[in-house]
Amino acid sequence: MSSLKELVKNPTTIIVDVRSPMEYDMEHIPGAINIPVDQIPYKTAEFKTFQHPVVVYCRSGARSSMALGLLQQSGISNVYNGGGISDMHYLIN
Repeated sequence: MSSLKELVKNPTTIIVDVRSPMEYDMEHIPGAINIPVDQIPYKTAEFKTFQHPVVVYCRSGARSSMALGLLQQSGISNVYNGGGISDMHYLIN
């Protein structure tokens, strides 16, 4: 298995920002898609179509941890918690 740093740097990895659209608009990881954590239960079918690993992140890591749990409960296993946005910046650089 790849390290989280390798996953985040891999251009095929899908990066998902689970913060609110307002937070996403203020700052986000380039290329990240915005699916707020409260929308995850309604978007599991979309996640199941993703052919590559998914890394979720938020502001501090709490919401991404919640999103990870929701996705795993839905049977989606190829998902990883990137933590907070500052953690993601660290992993990318």
